[in-house]
Amino acid sequence: MKKYQEQIFKIIFLLAACTSIIAVALICIFLFINGLPAMNKIGFLNFLLGSEWRPTNNIYGILPMILGSIYVTAGAIVIGVPVGILSAIFMARFCPQKLYSILKPAIDLLAGIPSVVYGFFGLVVLVPFIRDVFGGNGSSILTASILLGIMILPTVIAVSEAAIRAVPQSYYEGGLALGASHERSVFFATIPAAKSGILAGVVLGIGRAIGETMAVIMVAGNQARIPLDFLKGARTLTANIVIEMGYAAELHRDALIATAVVLFVFILIINLSFSALKRRSLQ
Repeated sequence: MKKYQEQIFKIIFLLAACTSIIAVALICIFLFINGLPAMNKIGFLNFLLGSEWRPTNNIYGILPMILGSIYVTAGAIVIGVPVGILSAIFMARFCPQKLYSILKPAIDLLAGIPSVVYGFFGLVVLVPFIRDVFGGNGSSILTASILLGIMILPTVIAVSEAAIRAVPQSYYEGGLALGASHERSVFFATIPAAKSGILAGVVLGIGRAIGETMAVIMVAGNQARIPLDFLKGARTLTANIVIEMGYAAELHRDALIATAVVLFVFILIINLSFSALKRRSLQ
């Protein structure tokens, strides 16, 4: 009887794993079947490198949205990743227990806040602040980068902290035995051993930043033109899809699906790059 139960559970687990794979495969098939013909009709280079997006004139160039996504994501990385990694190091190796009991739930709470609430915070607080300090109308790449930098903090901190805590204590103790201080033992013995996990947290944070929609729509300005500086508005790939999908039809709709294909390829490249770096670090 026990043998049959084990076989049943093996089948259940296999079906669960296959369901995830099938779901991803179906999404890929849908995107590519609907998006590639649109790229072919518009012209692959015209679609990717075109600087104008005017659906009313059947002009579909997504270069402004590609650059907008890259700029906003890069800004979020510059702002959020250092803060997140340093916060994780502090929480894992330096934070007093009483402070940790307050800090950890607060960071977990950040992860549970809906995107639209972040967007409302950015609209009410960050946009006026950027407008008063740096000029412009406040809805800009800089504002979106700051907001996304805050939004990716819980992901970067949680994964990085778990990776640091997973390093055997002997690494740290070995540093102390060689005469290193507490800080040196942490930064030169523990942190290098946890770099794969920290990198995973960074990649997950990048994935959230490049895929975020609602908060970016509310603070980025949503201007479908090539961004020339960080105080100008921009439109990301995700925002472009959400803003126009509700009324798009025919080639316009297919062009938005093709935009989703480009976004999917971006995320795929990020994940493959992480896998390559992880393999290289383990060699």
